[in-house]
Amino acid sequence: MNCAYSAQAAQAARRHWYSVAKPLNSLGVLEDMVVKLAGIQGTEQVEIDRRCCLTFCADNGVVQEGVTQTDSSVTASVARSIARGTGNICQMARVARCDVFPVDVGMLQKVDDPRVFDRRVAAGTGNIAIGPAMTPDQCRAAIRAGEELVCGMAEKGYKLIATGEMGIGNTTTASAVACALTGEAVTRMTGRGAGLSDEGLGRKRAAIERALNVNRPDPQDARDVLMKVGGFDIAAMVGAFLGGAKCGVAVLVDGFISSVAALCAQRMMPETKDFMLATHVSREPAGALMLEALGLTPVITAGMALGEGTGAVAAMPLLDMALAVYRGATFDDIKVRAYQPFGGGA
Repeated sequence: MNCAYSAQAAQAARRHWYSVAKPLNSLGVLEDMVVKLAGIQGTEQVEIDRRCCLTFCADNGVVQEGVTQTDSSVTASVARSIARGTGNICQMARVARCDVFPVDVGMLQKVDDPRVFDRRVAAGTGNIAIGPAMTPDQCRAAIRAGEELVCGMAEKGYKLIATGEMGIGNTTTASAVACALTGEAVTRMTGRGAGLSDEGLGRKRAAIERALNVNRPDPQDARDVLMKVGGFDIAAMVGAFLGGAKCGVAVLVDGFISSVAALCAQRMMPETKDFMLATHVSREPAGALMLEALGLTPVITAGMALGEGTGAVAAMPLLDMALAVYRGATFDDIKVRAYQPFGGGA
């Protein structure tokens, strides 16, 4: 099923903001996010009490090209930490009252922990520098995993679902997808990831150039791009955004890698954008460019690049504060004449 975004509910929320006892639009992007949540939920009585983060974990064959500081074993180590509740995302999520669910969509090492959702497609992708990342069937399976998980969370009553990822080498695959979708130069779209040296950055850019030349992804077909130069984690997040639109729940765009997945989803199904909320702009070179391509405005600019869904979770307390004001005193309550939405104030 596809759940329609309610422009009527969004307009009602905007009118309610006009009645709140404060200068018009004085909470900026936060007001816009509440309005969008109203449109997603189909009511101006916005609720976000239940929220979660799906952290999709997968490995990438391109690590063989020396594009990272660490080897692929780190992916499973971090997944174990998240499952135990000791990962970076878990520390932040406790503050934000957010549940965290690690998902194995294609790690090299299988993590034997029931707290890790098993949606494993394969033991890592192929090396994109010498061939396609995945088969068409694998791509479909990874997308389906993300979509089904988001719809399942929506059925359980979650109102905000953050997209996170963990996978050594995934800034390389994300940059390759970003280049293919936008036509931008590899040098412009590729950063140092987790702190590469100049030499390492050179290897990373060269690997992406080879991947694009060898695989020739079709820029008009986001699924083809994803299959040829993406990763299982990115594909699962694409499915998460598609699931948001199909099941009527807000899905939070995290950083660069998540925004690449969001752009893929928007190219596949334009209405997915109505169910996306941008949370922060990554310090990766292409972070702002991806959000610009999506036409989404982030609420946090903090130079973050941690991944795992941390930027998305960091935005949740800000939304709580915005809703506290939204539900607070109106001009009628304090017996003051309301500001009028005109002259550029609306």
